[in-house]
Amino acid sequence: MTHVHDRALPRAIRQAMPMAREVLEEVAKQHGVCIRPIPLKRLDILTGKSEIIDVPCGATLDSKCPPCARRNRQLRMAQCREGWHLDAEPTITPDEANQEQRSLVELRADVQAQHDATEKAGDDTTDLDALITGLDEEINAAGMRGNVLGRTTVKRSRSTKRRQDAPDLPKRKMAHTTLGRTFHGADGKTYRPSLFVTLTLPGYGKIRDGAPVDPSAYDYRRASRDALHFSKLVDRFVQNLRRVAGYDVQYFASVEPQKRLAPHLHMAIRGTLPRAEIKQIAAATYHQVWWPQADEVIFDGDHLPAWQDGTGYLDQATGEVLPTWDEALDTLDEDADPLHVIRFGEQVDVQGVLAGTPDADQCIRYLSKYLTKSLGDALDSGQAQREHAARMLDALRYEPCSPTCPNWLRYGVQPKGAKPGMIPGHCRGKAHKPEHLGYAGRRVLVSRKWSNKTLAEHKQDRRTWVLQALGQTDEPTDPHRYVWRPVPAGDANVPPLAVRLLRSVHERQRWRAHLRQLEARASGQDLSATEDERRAA
Repeated sequence: MTHVHDRALPRAIRQAMPMAREVLEEVAKQHGVCIRPIPLKRLDILTGKSEIIDVPCGATLDSKCPPCARRNRQLRMAQCREGWHLDAEPTITPDEANQEQRSLVELRADVQAQHDATEKAGDDTTDLDALITGLDEEINAAGMRGNVLGRTTVKRSRSTKRRQDAPDLPKRKMAHTTLGRTFHGADGKTYRPSLFVTLTLPGYGKIRDGAPVDPSAYDYRRASRDALHFSKLVDRFVQNLRRVAGYDVQYFASVEPQKRLAPHLHMAIRGTLPRAEIKQIAAATYHQVWWPQADEVIFDGDHLPAWQDGTGYLDQATGEVLPTWDEALDTLDEDADPLHVIRFGEQVDVQGVLAGTPDADQCIRYLSKYLTKSLGDALDSGQAQREHAARMLDALRYEPCSPTCPNWLRYGVQPKGAKPGMIPGHCRGKAHKPEHLGYAGRRVLVSRKWSNKTLAEHKQDRRTWVLQALGQTDEPTDPHRYVWRPVPAGDANVPPLAVRLLRSVHERQRWRAHLRQLEARASGQDLSATEDERRAA
């Protein structure tokens, strides 16, 4: 076969040809191969053998790596399905401490006593502090969670008295269970229904096709602050839900963008409550933000605070040092008003769902529908909505997103952990990025006793199934056998990305061909298949 060099072809024909590298990437996506693999060096401490292995990037967004995002979505769907309608209490019993762990804690106690005696005598405790830090790290490395001292920082607390404009909620005696009620039908069957709840934020102005009808009347400040603190409101809802339900309610939830660019919540709840109670809980749930004032601008333009080593930020005109974060909080007495109060909107949707029904599968797909998209991906091609997003980002630009946000300097307060180089309006926090639109929390919220498995354990279940289908045993790997190290950029031992993708595509083709043979052998069908069938396998 004679190959004509592409330079001999007319330019129009050459430009119409697909790029070979782009075709490779597209084929890799079709075969579920990560297109942004991370090369790591793995050293086997038993054999001394080292090799470079490509590890999937683990991206959760289609815009970064569609195959990895698709796998993560499927894992989340499996996690949701497995925990939603459990009929047995998940058992979470910590292991008994072994002798090594007890010995480390006993040694930690001796060192603590030495530290306390040295401190009481007024001597230097630097060496003992370093020893304690090292012991705490050894304690965690030995398989123990947390810190032996527990919480060491003093938590600020305010009055828990409910607001006068919030309705009271009923409170039931708590039962030590995570399972909801069961119902017995006339046919003798036992039903364990659950709930699918959708919660939204209130309106900020009239909306048409995802954009405000009158942008000047749209409350962008409230919309931006609601987005910033939406995760705290969800936490409050769960607390109230458990108090009213009277048991340890478990949930699987996802935060997704509405077309108007406001976050809203879809939540699968194990167990059931009356719809009226769910709506009552949503109406009575609120979160108060007890932060210093951020409405009056004190520093702007060229008049900004300056950093001074050993002192912090000060007013360049007067030389006065700005109050620290803790000092600013100390000025908020019991009569002070919160910076912001966030509530849910009136639109609350509650659906009853039974296990194994088409409705349950549809809800699970809906829960994971947008997990591979960022909040900013809700934008369509409309000019009005793009302008709406730009105004939203402009409102977020100077809103403090956390106690450490540089925007506090604009309002005359030093951020928590202040450091040189902070400039209002230039916060690198997640909430200020266009793809997040103010919401910096987790997109997937899963309670601890949902499926009694971590995401890594769900991933291992899928791996075990594939290996069994291939006729291979899934032998557990000693986690201490291998040492993983990052590979420096430009390492000559790492093949080009295109070569690594080609190898991964070949490996996937081999696996799928083997799976097809096993499926055909089990069903007694002919092994011949079309290319479309191979791809589907």
